[in-house]
Amino acid sequence: MNFRKVSIAVLFLSTSATVLYAQEVKNDTVNKEKKIEGVVLQGSSNKKTETAVMMEQKKAIIQKQAVSAEEISRKGISNVEQGLTKVTGITSVEGRGLFVRGLEERYNYLLINGLGSPSNNPFQKIIALKQFPTDVVGKLNIYKTFNSNLYGDFAGATFDIETLTIDKPFSKIEFSVGVNTLSTFRDNFKVGEGARGMEAYLGLNSRDRMLPDEIRDYRPNTYNFTKEQSLNSFKDSWNVDNIKTLPNTSIGFTTVQKFKAGETGNIGLLFSLNQASKYSYREGDNNQFRDNGQIVELSNLLRKKSYVYELESSALMGIGYKNKGTNVNLNAIYLQNSANIIEDFTGYKNFSVEDNRFFRTNQQDISRFLDLQLTASQKLGDRHLFKVGGSYVINNYSQPDRKIFELTLPQDYSNALFSYGGNNLIRQYLDVDGKFYASGFGEYSIFLGQRGERKDYPMQLTVGYNGFSDMRKNSYRFIFGTPKGVNTPVFVDVDNIQSTLNNSISNNTLFYKEDSDPYSYLSNIYQFVNAGYLNFDYKPSDSWDILLGGRLENDMRIIRYSRPGNATRFNLTTNKNYFLPSVSIKKAIDNKNNVRLSLSKTITRPILIETMPIEYINPDNTTVRGNENIVNSENYNIDLKWEYYPTNKEMFAINAFAKRIDNAIEKSIAPSGNASGVVITFYNAQKATIAGVELEGIISLGRISDALEKFTFGTNATFMYSDVKRSEDQLKTERPNIAGFTEDQLHKRGLQGAAPYTINADLKYEYKNSRNFSSTLSLVYNVSGSKIYAVGGSGTDNYYEKPFNQLDFVYQNQIDKNWNVKFGVQNILNSKYRVELGDDSYYPVNTNGNYALNNYFNGINFNFTVGYTF
Repeated sequence: MNFRKVSIAVLFLSTSATVLYAQEVKNDTVNKEKKIEGVVLQGSSNKKTETAVMMEQKKAIIQKQAVSAEEISRKGISNVEQGLTKVTGITSVEGRGLFVRGLEERYNYLLINGLGSPSNNPFQKIIALKQFPTDVVGKLNIYKTFNSNLYGDFAGATFDIETLTIDKPFSKIEFSVGVNTLSTFRDNFKVGEGARGMEAYLGLNSRDRMLPDEIRDYRPNTYNFTKEQSLNSFKDSWNVDNIKTLPNTSIGFTTVQKFKAGETGNIGLLFSLNQASKYSYREGDNNQFRDNGQIVELSNLLRKKSYVYELESSALMGIGYKNKGTNVNLNAIYLQNSANIIEDFTGYKNFSVEDNRFFRTNQQDISRFLDLQLTASQKLGDRHLFKVGGSYVINNYSQPDRKIFELTLPQDYSNALFSYGGNNLIRQYLDVDGKFYASGFGEYSIFLGQRGERKDYPMQLTVGYNGFSDMRKNSYRFIFGTPKGVNTPVFVDVDNIQSTLNNSISNNTLFYKEDSDPYSYLSNIYQFVNAGYLNFDYKPSDSWDILLGGRLENDMRIIRYSRPGNATRFNLTTNKNYFLPSVSIKKAIDNKNNVRLSLSKTITRPILIETMPIEYINPDNTTVRGNENIVNSENYNIDLKWEYYPTNKEMFAINAFAKRIDNAIEKSIAPSGNASGVVITFYNAQKATIAGVELEGIISLGRISDALEKFTFGTNATFMYSDVKRSEDQLKTERPNIAGFTEDQLHKRGLQGAAPYTINADLKYEYKNSRNFSSTLSLVYNVSGSKIYAVGGSGTDNYYEKPFNQLDFVYQNQIDKNWNVKFGVQNILNSKYRVELGDDSYYPVNTNGNYALNNYFNGINFNFTVGYTF
């Protein structure tokens, strides 16, 4: 490395940059692939090309799809979530993760290098994959059929993120700048005081939002803060700053170094560091619909403005040792996301049409995730293979000091009349602390029979173990601003309310008081999964491959909690053994055609919030209530697939699939039991039935005309039918209060979250200059059909998430061996995200044609990236 290169690196580090892609400039050809027998932990770099990944998919016995490092780069994919949406039947849904075959995120599972990974967010089943930058990704594997060495928590898909392999030394620095048509250069963008600066950039501002020392380590006991404590014990301000937003930026650096270790071994070192900042503004409806005397009316009619300043950090350190049949890898992965959020609401609540209100939330959502992994494999001769791995994860999610205040809608926001009391001044503290998480696996494979002239042994027997332990401590507490003496209203500037509060505290007219329930504020959830499995892979000939598997999985969940006002500590324990068989059969009709059949039984575990025994309260009179009595779903799956590979870069496939899901988990919206607002809660359905077909094709348009030789078109689509048989709990919630109404009169409906169709497509143009460096232009499109966002209750229809059409454009140019540039436009169509009440309620609907539960635009994103490799 010379001084010129160092100077260039320093120059880029002083600006802003984005994700990095470790890739080689080379021809995409299968001819250069290395022959690798048995099972490998991670492929070599040339196995990351789109062609190589397609060939791997063709040869695999189970239905496995992948997104290569090459495809990640070509399509301008900056994070794992974006990458997975390019796969058949997978869509990203606003704030709710990934849907596979129309199934909610709860039906998916995440592995990182084959090891289990917990969620760092109680509202999501798996890590928010947008936090996982693709610069550390070698390949994204997607398993949509089950095999017994995968965890049994499987109905949609299992995602396995293979981190970047250490094949060729390089260092790369890349920076990116992005502009959003709604958010960038916006005046009066609201950011909480303390949400900017270096401490906030590193996520350290959350320390100022912690529970005060006076109550932090104590059980709630209606603690009254003194005047001095009310003034000094809370480090974070109620004020917000009005700023002009800057472009979104990110910076990243990755280096890979490789050293000889003995005559045949080598050691690789990997280090990657990334930082990004992003501003988001949204404005739209935030309404509620409720039964008002057997007429469905708007109980809330609100306009919501959301200002989000988001900071993401990630780091990966890896050490790998490779020597003939030995592979050892040590990885440390750190992810942090800090979202500083201001939300302003205007309108009326709870049918109070004449009482227009203004209320604001000022919060920070922060998650931290550290995953330490050690994996190893050892091959002994040609017939024996050992694999082991273990991980330890530290993760935490919190909403510290979520501040909420409310007042009558003012004419002048800088001089608004504000009255203390009546829950008008609240601080909330939610903490979900991952006290302990460990995952491990061990596997032994023996290859049997005589290979003869064939590449593979005819039989492989595999026996193994995998499992995890996950222990969570959950705390949810409240502190209220309480009037003292005569409650005299005051005038406030809503953006600078802190000085007025301080004056009231100093004048003894206001103090803070904790009013958390002394028992129900705390809960613990423990999850223990241990499983043994056996696989037998039999290849009677080169054209047949039969994989039989059996998995015995023990699942134990313990929930310890107390009910409000009740000192009794409840211990709710479920301990169940599952036998999960699987069969996969592949018949290669010829070297271009495959037919596959897969049958299996799996289970689905709920998302953490779905079982947490708390009532999470929002200022718009919505409450999210966990259901500690939720049980695991049991899934019966069948897939029949035909594949055709006309060339090594083209393919066509048709896959028919069906599922029966016993105790399917669904989200419902129902009126609150206290007649104020609505409750979002979760129930098991009795069963759900799903049937569908997936279509996929990749074709070179040179087949049509020589003039189109450089164009490739790819498309995939899923069409699906679903039907639900309701449980008793759901019947009680959904049945309208109409005399003589029977259960048979309830409308038939599909599974909550299941889309009737999903379509993804991309058109690629690729050309190479005289020095064989490539440039690509890609148009990428996806959409999914209207699906149930939440099941309605008490006379209302269901709430439907409407189709969202997304079109992206990406241009990438490898200028020379050092420089590459990329330009992307995301969400070109700028569709509106919409969730609406259906038009088939049991009661008459009187909402003046307003059916919006919520809606907003995201704006169009323009992004420019430049990278330098040295």
